[in-house]
Amino acid sequence: MSVFYRAGTGLLRRLPAERAHMTTVRLLRAGLGPKSPSIDRPELHTTVGGLQMPNPVGLAAGFDKNADVPDAMLRAGFGFVECGTVTPRPQIGNAKPRLFRLSEHDAVINRMGFNNAGLAAFERRLQKRAGRPGLVGANLGANKDSTDRVADYVTGLERLWGLSDYFTINISSPNTPGLRKLQGADEMDELLGRLQEARETLRTDDEDFPLFLKVAPDLTESAVPRVVEQVRGFGFDGLIVANTTIDRPESIGARWADEAGGLSGQPLFEKSTRLLAQFHAEARGEIDLIGVGGVGSAEQAYAKIRAGARAVQLYSALVFHGPALVGEICDGLVERLRADGFANVGEAVGTA
Repeated sequence: MSVFYRAGTGLLRRLPAERAHMTTVRLLRAGLGPKSPSIDRPELHTTVGGLQMPNPVGLAAGFDKNADVPDAMLRAGFGFVECGTVTPRPQIGNAKPRLFRLSEHDAVINRMGFNNAGLAAFERRLQKRAGRPGLVGANLGANKDSTDRVADYVTGLERLWGLSDYFTINISSPNTPGLRKLQGADEMDELLGRLQEARETLRTDDEDFPLFLKVAPDLTESAVPRVVEQVRGFGFDGLIVANTTIDRPESIGARWADEAGGLSGQPLFEKSTRLLAQFHAEARGEIDLIGVGGVGSAEQAYAKIRAGARAVQLYSALVFHGPALVGEICDGLVERLRADGFANVGEAVGTA
């Protein structure tokens, strides 16, 4: 099966990047995706924000923007799937072309701009899968032309409460002008405070859902303690470190130096892992971390875990290696955990 899907991945790469992605989603909706056994091994069990995951390898937001195929991706072996980014109102996103493969670098540049079908469509699809197994989260964003972006996040939380297993507050995309300003101290106080108030109204003794904040890899080291304190103070359950970067490392060459958008994939690995380790040191185990950025192998997933992540996410690597990569990473993680004498993922967290 892996040979078949690797061949399919190769054929899709011959299409323009965005068309290939749209074609992939259509094929998955038609039931043509991989149907792997659930990857659920004792060594791989992990808990993030109170969620018990069968394995620590998750699908990052951006692949399934409209919650079209979460179950298909769970069948590919992911321990959890994050859909979105979804905004209250539909929006078409930025002008095309806006998605670029850097094949020689196993990297992607995107400036999609939160293109999605809006909350109503997203909500209907999550309602249809209610009661099915598997962890599915919602990545919330704000409309580009919104007059109150904080209210957009609150609206997303309220509309999807009870339908999503967790919520990620995405204020770190570089492709919506001004969005990253919400990472500032005062702006974040207002955002997290209003979300905390909404959550207190929505939660019951029997029902509560984790809230994670997704930050940019371009945060300064000096901002880390402040962000940790705010996340802790407003009762958030974790941090996702990190989104795409606006940096252009010399390794990707002059051809891509001036291409606008967020860079993801292998060139982001070292930077995002370094920031992850800084967050882990500052949080002192009091905030759960999910590591994202350049995960394309078991070795890299293990490095994120040892830097402080209780789980990891990937997306760009699927473009180049196909869905068989999920099983390969999980197998490799088991080997590495055993070789280092760890009984499970939790024992390895932060040991680097």
